[in-house]
Amino acid sequence: MTVLIEGRHPGELLMTEANGQRSRENITIASGAGIIAPGTVLGKITASGKYLASAVGATDGSQTAVAIALYGCDATASDVGIAAITRDAEVNGKILTYHPDRDQVAEKAAAQADLAAVGIIVR
Repeated sequence: MTVLIEGRHPGELLMTEANGQRSRENITIASGAGIIAPGTVLGKITASGKYLASAVGATDGSQTAVAIALYGCDATASDVGIAAITRDAEVNGKILTYHPDRDQVAEKAAAQADLAAVGIIVR
């Protein structure tokens, strides 16, 4: 029997958001970021304003979590525009995807605190 594994769906993480979908914003995922899954916690590169998966060891500004990808994309070879949750929302923490180096509970809690600072509450 073949086992099928269903991936994350766009918007699956969203519990509540501000009226008029003002929680969402169009953002640019930086080229070279690779595959971004829906629900990936993102940081913003200070110099370019583009986004990457928020990594603990980053030093370009993206180490601070400020958004969550609403849709997935492949930004391996070029910049990609997607919609993201950037403010005034509640999300399901069990569905979030973190950068592989954010593997400790304290590191994930720090990212959730960063998100709370911009109005994204992780439940």
